[in-house]
Amino acid sequence: MVFKLPMQIFAVILILLLVATSCSTRTKQLEAQHALLVQQNAALQKQLAASLKGVTIIGPVENSFVPWVAGLTLAQAVATANYLEPDEPKEITITRQGETATLDAQALLSGAAVPLEMGDVIEIKP
Repeated sequence: MVFKLPMQIFAVILILLLVATSCSTRTKQLEAQHALLVQQNAALQKQLAASLKGVTIIGPVENSFVPWVAGLTLAQAVATANYLEPDEPKEITITRQGETATLDAQALLSGAAVPLEMGDVIEIKP
C-alpha cells in the first residue's frame, strides 16, 4: 500500500504536466493561426482598396459607390450617389486612411468645394 500512494501521486503529476504542455501547445497554435488571419485580412483589404477605384457613400443613397475621377468633390459624389431623403442631410463624415472628419452639411450645401481622394468613405446622416 505504501508504494501505491507515491505511484498515484506520480501519475497525477505526470497527467497534469501532459495537460499543461498540451494547453500551452494549443495556445501557441491558436496564436499562430490568429497572426496568419490578421496578415491575410490586411492583404485582402489592400487588394480590395486597389480594385475599387472610387469613393463609398454610406447612408440613404441610390448608388453607394461612386467611380473615381480626378478632381472629384464631395458635392459631386453626393449628387452622383443620388441622395434619397426629402430633407437635407444634417451631418457628413469623411473617413480617409483611417482618419475621420465630421462636416456640417451646411458647408456642402453652401457650395464649399471639399476635394475627395480615391478610397474615401463618406457617411451621410439625415
